[in-house]
Amino acid sequence: MFQAIIVEDEKPILELMKVIIGRNANFAIAGAYTNPLEALERLSELRPDVAFLDVEMPKLNGLELAQKIIAISEHTKIVFTTAYKHYAVEAFDVYALDYILKPVTPAAIERVAERLAKPYRSSGSGGPNAERAKIQCFGGFEVRSPEGTLIRFPTRKTEELFAYLLCHPRRDISKWQLADLLWPDMTEERISHNLHNTIYRLKKMLKEHGIGMDIHKSSEGYMLDTGHTDYDVLSYEKHPVAFAEGQPDTELGERLIALYKGPLLNGKPYLWKVPLEEAYGKQYTFLMRLLLSREMAKGEWNKAEQRLGAYLSLYPLDEEMNGMLIDLYASTGEKEKGIRHYKKFAASYRRELGLEPPEPIKERVASWLG
Repeated sequence: MFQAIIVEDEKPILELMKVIIGRNANFAIAGAYTNPLEALERLSELRPDVAFLDVEMPKLNGLELAQKIIAISEHTKIVFTTAYKHYAVEAFDVYALDYILKPVTPAAIERVAERLAKPYRSSGSGGPNAERAKIQCFGGFEVRSPEGTLIRFPTRKTEELFAYLLCHPRRDISKWQLADLLWPDMTEERISHNLHNTIYRLKKMLKEHGIGMDIHKSSEGYMLDTGHTDYDVLSYEKHPVAFAEGQPDTELGERLIALYKGPLLNGKPYLWKVPLEEAYGKQYTFLMRLLLSREMAKGEWNKAEQRLGAYLSLYPLDEEMNGMLIDLYASTGEKEKGIRHYKKFAASYRRELGLEPPEPIKERVASWLG
């Protein structure tokens, strides 16, 4: 999967491009900007494979922006978008990969994907469709090689360091931040030695198992380059506000929901993961609520029941979702099913929390028995 950024000063066109590019399975949108200067500021952090640039922009036009991007990130390919054919010759003077006349179409984006993938196919190395390492951070922590072999970490600190970097991809992290995270009580000299050795072990492990990632040294510390490898947390990071306006892209929502197998790094005793675990749990719940609301409004009761069942398999004591499932059974006239579910929920609530079930749910069921 290729990491893409889009720079387009007209917001409606930018939003349309996000939809068209985002629906192509070969691309993940790492950033979208109306301000070219903001895109430049984020370039070193994002390290995109391709940049879709509008040619006609104030402050900094697309041709000038392309030259600056190439100077900072040599591997980033440039694709220009414009309404005017006369820019074509100038565009290819800066070694553009492609030149798209507006309006941008799915066919044009597919053509760009083919051109990006061609060098990988001819060299036999990993393009967007090649076998990749499989990394799971939700519901536990598991790393498998492209061949499917479960990776064993040389030390617990190597495992925790990799987990932390995976949860903060493509970010420049201070070595002192990492040191305080892993060895809070050691002297400065021992910390530097331990961090250097742990980074070395991790880089060696990634290379030996063909994980397709690397760790870059920066002026302040280290940065995880995820390459073309995609994984659950990275997918959630790419779409932090994908549904903020309440108009969910169902296909994208289903994809993100399917990646969530439970709390972040479940079973690992890392204190630093707690706020992230809560944030990703809320994002998953938000997606679930939106898609559930859509299904229930359409009367798609079977779909809604299955979705609620999937959620409650991860969070069996969630009051809101249990209440929604009981309401669903009431709406479909399946009162016996609703009462059975309530009894199961009440027993688990008493057993796990030592409390009586919440009054609103009790009252709903009591009204049925009237």
